Amino acid sequence: MKAASIEFRKVSKLYGDVAAVRDISFSIAAGTLVTLLGPSGCGKTTTLRMIAGLELPTTGTIAIGGNDVTRVPASERDVSMVFQSYALFPHMTVLENVSYGLTVARLPKAEVAEKAHAALATVGLTGFDARLPSELSGGQQQRVAVARALVLEPGVLLFDEPLSNLDARLRRQMREEIRELQQRLSLTVVYVTHDQSEAMAVSDRIIVMNKATIAQEGAPRDLYEQPSDVFVAGFMGDANRVRGMLTRIDDRLGDLAIGPLTVRLSHRGLANGAVDVSIRPEAIEFRTANDADGALAGTVRKAAYIGGLMEYTVDTAIGQLFIVSMAVDRPLAVGATVSLVLANHGVVPIAAA
Repeated sequence: MKAASIEFRKVSKLYGDVAAVRDISFSIAAGTLVTLLGPSGCGKTTTLRMIAGLELPTTGTIAIGGNDVTRVPASERDVSMVFQSYALFPHMTVLENVSYGLTVARLPKAEVAEKAHAALATVGLTGFDARLPSELSGGQQQRVAVARALVLEPGVLLFDEPLSNLDARLRRQMREEIRELQQRLSLTVVYVTHDQSEAMAVSDRIIVMNKATIAQEGAPRDLYEQPSDVFVAGFMGDANRVRGMLTRIDDRLGDLAIGPLTVRLSHRGLANGAVDVSIRPEAIEFRTANDADGALAGTVRKAAYIGGLMEYTVDTAIGQLFIVSMAVDRPLAVGATVSLVLANHGVVPIAAA
């Protein structure tokens, strides 16, 4: 199979007066995994379906592998899709399910069998040929759905919320397998999810969507550490939103005052004055009373043990803050008075909304 690039140029999809997708443009390089991430109703699944040809755009142009496919039907696109429900035929065996697309294409039986067995071997299901979907676990059913898509040797492989039906442990295992498979076969994959941790774990790039448009796109680390606005900051993981005063000191750096706290960081081109500030929960650190100069005083209102870390809600003069701490051996009691400082990461000024 040969991976294909994807390009959207000013694409919109309207249903009457309602815009499911509005004037979006992006490019996906061949052989990369890009995730469309966003809340329900943001347009990510509509975008995926337009790549597949299951929906046609109202305006704009879609190219796959450099070819204009804007009005090309789904059956004639070099694309395969793994659906959220897996959509396996319950009365067919695993081998029959995987072979289905090739059989419909009227390939010789020997070639169909060879390719289907190879696809099952690729996803680690050799020996499962005769089983029915009902005899498989959720993770195994998902692998069959992937094998059925791979056997068609598509230029683009699409995943629509593929892990939503699995438990947390199996989701982690399957996302690792999808990523390993994509990298091993150099596939072009477009992956839809609303789970930011899943997106960050598998993606080369993430396109964050909100209200039918693209809010921001980039590498997972860039989106988490340098969100463009308060929506992206909040959607790419937990974030405390507070107000601060920014004072630029040169072309790159500025001093950001947040209550009694001051931190020097990149001003990101923002002007002097009031700004919104995104503070990640892990960027707030506790200090002892003897080491509290310039710290922010607070009172612990909630404390929860979450296995490898503690989660705290702390009341302060700048608002209620959510904090995570790895110090599970030294838990703080509800009602405890604490002093807080900021780490040298996870604090980002954002233009005031």
